[in-house]
Amino acid sequence: MDTTTRPAAVAGLFYPADAKALSRQLDRLLAAAASTDDAPAPKILVVPHAGYVYSGPVAAFAYARLARWRTRIRRIVLLGPTHRVAVHGLAVPTATAFDTPLGRVELDRDAIAALSDLPQVVANDAAHAQEHALEVQLPFLQSVLDRFTLVPLAVGAVSADAVAQVIERLWGGVETLIVISTDLSHYLPYAKAKAVDRETVERIVHLEPLLDHQQACGATPLAGALLAARQHGLTAQLLDLRNSGDTAGDRSRVVGYCAIALAASAASDARVTSTQQSTDDDAGLGGALLARARNAIADALSLPQIDEPAHPALRSPGATFVTLRRRGALRGCVGTLTAVRPLADDVRMQALCAAFRDARFTPLTRDEFDGLEIEVSVVEPALPIAARSEADACAQLRPGVDGVILQWRGVQATLLPQVWQRLPDPRDFLAALKQKAGLAPSFWNEGVKLSRYRVRHFADSESTG
Repeated sequence: MDTTTRPAAVAGLFYPADAKALSRQLDRLLAAAASTDDAPAPKILVVPHAGYVYSGPVAAFAYARLARWRTRIRRIVLLGPTHRVAVHGLAVPTATAFDTPLGRVELDRDAIAALSDLPQVVANDAAHAQEHALEVQLPFLQSVLDRFTLVPLAVGAVSADAVAQVIERLWGGVETLIVISTDLSHYLPYAKAKAVDRETVERIVHLEPLLDHQQACGATPLAGALLAARQHGLTAQLLDLRNSGDTAGDRSRVVGYCAIALAASAASDARVTSTQQSTDDDAGLGGALLARARNAIADALSLPQIDEPAHPALRSPGATFVTLRRRGALRGCVGTLTAVRPLADDVRMQALCAAFRDARFTPLTRDEFDGLEIEVSVVEPALPIAARSEADACAQLRPGVDGVILQWRGVQATLLPQVWQRLPDPRDFLAALKQKAGLAPSFWNEGVKLSRYRVRHFADSESTG
């Protein structure tokens, strides 16, 4: 392979090799999908990567969204799965440009170099040489944008958190668009595929990163993007959902395709952390969660319960911490960092554990229930912190915002963002976290792994916090 320019590998197979024929096909696809609404500029697009005759009509619905932003978007971060070469991590090429029949796309070598300290990012030209998942997106992008540079990432065996860390590093501003290349189910009968793909898309639009490769071949880069989207408060909109049986194939064995745009919403800046005030919607969720936590404890103590307000978010998977206090003193705190059950069920479970199973305290009694102050923290997905040293870690921490997870040789501990109120110095915060993990306050090792997360924090009105 030419180490300067990667030539087009699937022109003439997945799309026309002739530039004029390719332009005509793209013009037809984009015209059929032209967007007339005033939707905000997408930050992330989810698009399919089959041959244009199969998935092109669906992909066009995503790319047509970029027409209004053709001069503003100047960098594309493109992630997709590897189909031909096994890769551990995210592979970047050594090339300086990718060619298509429509011309040359320059790579953002500075951005790629900025990833060099991340262990999950590896240089691997073989992973890119014949890979179609990334290449088929380029002619679409060349048709709808004036000029852009490219950061191509072929994603292999790696965690969604590691992908999210790379995306966070490349997030940029309005000039940067992140494109996730993935198909949905493969080779199911038409009716079965429609049902499976509809369920998968429901997960995607609710930013649920619990996906497998039977649901989406690009499940890993997609899950990483969804983690980053949740961290940044994006909302998702389904633009099109079809399969090859709808476009150009027979219906006995089909492949599913979707086009989804994720963009910042008006409410994205109003997400609640330990130092932010609730929006009206968050206040409604907070009331519902606090009522369920209080009722779980009251029921266990055979005490009267209060009305529980309804809220649609209670049905979605969620992770919570429940903190109990009496007269301002800690009386129990238990939670989870991973969303494995509906939010309503998780907050009940953590409330019972905080009241009766926190090993630091005796089980709560009926006499203590009156005056019990309850706090609920809804935990958002964690993102790794790439720190070369303890000083580097302290420099990256955001006091009052970050909850932090420390992992070292099978030991794990976390401190919620609320702890910043009494430990505002990152060095003290990190020392306390190490002590909680059973380590010396001065301990540090290059094998220590740190992650950070945000929470939406809700407390009883009488709580002192």
